Amino acid sequence: MTTITLKINERSSYGKALLELIKVGVNEKKGIEMVEEESPYNPEFVKKIKESAASTELYEVDPNDVWGSLGLK
Repeated sequence: MTTITLKINERSSYGKALLELIKVGVNEKKGIEMVEEESPYNPEFVKKIKESAASTELYEVDPNDVWGSLGLK
């Protein structure tokens, strides 16, 4: 068995087509197994970062208490 790691841009037409082809192979038991890796990051932290990136607000972070400054403590 060979393991291949792919990063597929799900927004491009080629990426969508490739992902659909892989899903069909998985669903029809064609010898393809799709394994999705879990993110090593805390979901709450990821949510805060995404919200911050979308916002125009600025946050002042205390370097002595980074997590507390972000409200993650």
